[in-house]
Amino acid sequence: MVEVPKFVPTITREDTPTGGRYVARIAGRREAEMTFSKAGEKILIIDHTGVPDELGGMGVGKALVEYMVHDVRTRGLKVIPLCPFTSATLRKHPEWQDILKDPF
Repeated sequence: MVEVPKFVPTITREDTPTGGRYVARIAGRREAEMTFSKAGEKILIIDHTGVPDELGGMGVGKALVEYMVHDVRTRGLKVIPLCPFTSATLRKHPEWQDILKDPF
């Protein structure tokens, strides 16, 4: 069964020199985020994914992972998923594992 969010979030990437985050926003709701650190020019370390309880079970966390996968592919980056949620989600989707610095 395909998990479809009840509300489709708007997702953006915010960068700083040493890291950043992907942010999912739904009007009138608290934002969800996936944070990362930069390990050089070509590697992102995904260290945290946070989804407010009010958005739990709506597929927002998975939408963040999917957006990140597309974004890093487009930019030619690799990922080290230290975040347990992101790691588990990537394990469930072999078609996304090409972005991993070290495959599972």
